[in-house]
Amino acid sequence: MSTPFVSLIDVHKSYRLGDTRVHALRGASLDLRPGEFTALVGPSGSGKSTLLNMVGCIDEPDRGSVLLDGADVAHLPDDGRARLRNEKIGFIFQSFNLVPVLDVYENVELPLLIQPRLDASERRRRIRQALDDVHLADFARQLPDRLSGGQRQRVAIARALVTAPRLVLADEPTANLDSATAHHIVDLMIELNRSRAVTFLFSTHDEKLMGRVARVVHISDGVIVDDGIGPGGRAA
Repeated sequence: MSTPFVSLIDVHKSYRLGDTRVHALRGASLDLRPGEFTALVGPSGSGKSTLLNMVGCIDEPDRGSVLLDGADVAHLPDDGRARLRNEKIGFIFQSFNLVPVLDVYENVELPLLIQPRLDASERRRRIRQALDDVHLADFARQLPDRLSGGQRQRVAIARALVTAPRLVLADEPTANLDSATAHHIVDLMIELNRSRAVTFLFSTHDEKLMGRVARVVHISDGVIVDDGIGPGGRAA
């Protein structure tokens, strides 16, 4: 069995909300191996987004360790975590987070602009490939408000993939989509996982999508309560 690309070990995280301390993670542990396609499932407030923030080097644990490609990111300086995020992790958000005044091509280009080692020709090649991967090459010069919700989410997926990350994190990527479009987006992520061997971890509370997924991790009250092969894994 391959070495985990990501390991969370007994991670605790709490936040101050007014006079109350909210315990978002209460000793969560999780391994993600290269090439896995995993859904993180749980109700609102279960700790899904906080766990994704830990994996994505966006937040630091109060206790415990977060290992990314062998490095304990909790002990890295801010610029070191930022470099890891930019080089190894792609992010997909439920609200798409597209810049409305930029067209599709320019939105996908954004994460490459902070990689000074890339020349213009390589940047163009990567953008074209990412748009081809999500079947949006013909929409490169469209503004986001001219696109459907599913198309905008595909732009967000292309933007996540354009840096050639080893891991893609998606926080409720189908939450703002109708059921049919949500299944198409999951189809696309599965296709990209298989063709590119990119590791995917996406959070959801939509049980209907679980039949598509190779591995399902259930979280409740900040603790992993079940971790097993999903119906999609058995079918494969």
